[in-house]
Amino acid sequence: MLTYQEEYFIDVMGECGDLIVSHWKDIALDQDDIKLNPDWDKYRDLADAGVLKITTAREKGNLVGYSVHLVSSNLHYKDLLMADGDIFWLAKPHRKGLAGLKLLKAAEANLRKLGVQKIFNKVKLHKDVGVIFERLGYTPIERVYAKGIV
Repeated sequence: MLTYQEEYFIDVMGECGDLIVSHWKDIALDQDDIKLNPDWDKYRDLADAGVLKITTAREKGNLVGYSVHLVSSNLHYKDLLMADGDIFWLAKPHRKGLAGLKLLKAAEANLRKLGVQKIFNKVKLHKDVGVIFERLGYTPIERVYAKGIV
């Protein structure tokens, strides 16, 4: 049975390594050209500033998933407190039943307690799990384009 809770990112950082590598291997494009190298110092700074929020999924105390958001006012609408999804992940053995939905709902509840009014989450087109967000009431609003220029 999984449990879902808000945690302080700095307390969780040391446990994230293996999950982040699995996450990257599963969904990242350009793995031969762009190596995984999280900026842990920046994550720490954002957590210390109260901007970075993480909701975790645990099984018997072991980290098996996370939903990470950056919480701030919006540059275009300064009265809007928003949460911008950084990453979300649930280890493959735990992707059954409603576990993923429960993780995302727990993240929403934690963000709501902070006064967040709008949540933005992104999905990869090549691993599109948008149906999960739509089931939770999200509406697709943008498409993001990327181009390497080096």
